[in-house]
Amino acid sequence: MMNTPLSQVPYLREQRQFPNEDVKALSNQVDHAYIDIANKVNQRIIGNYPVNVFSITGERWILTGSSTILQSLRRVYIFTAAGAINHGLDFNSVSKISPKSYGSFTDGTNWYGMIFASNVAIAGQVSFYVTPTQIIVLSGGGAPAIVSGLIVLEYISNF
Repeated sequence: MMNTPLSQVPYLREQRQFPNEDVKALSNQVDHAYIDIANKVNQRIIGNYPVNVFSITGERWILTGSSTILQSLRRVYIFTAAGAINHGLDFNSVSKISPKSYGSFTDGTNWYGMIFASNVAIAGQVSFYVTPTQIIVLSGGGAPAIVSGLIVLEYISNF
């Protein structure tokens, strides 16, 4: 296996022996430990899911043909019916919508998953798609009634 930043996993070693006799050696080990911790923490995905405010996910995207590292951002939107939700994104700064976008909703009794799928309502399903200005929630014939739900939209930003 190649030893590149893309193949290294972000785990910290569980044990580290710090020197206790030599202050200079201790200082050197503490510096290395801090750099190791910072690098591993920065490689983790951030678990913030704010409503109507973007949050950095911690994911770094390196798309084919580019040496630029792009950040992905996440926003959560709440909805109470099928229809349009203004997402407030500046599509000039959006490189791609992540395939990790998803949602869920309730009919007041049961909870259901919804997918980032199509611009056509499919019988029995609730799905959504994204336009340059809105998130469009579709409810196919026979789908459960939507009482409330949320969509997690992740996108790769050019900022």
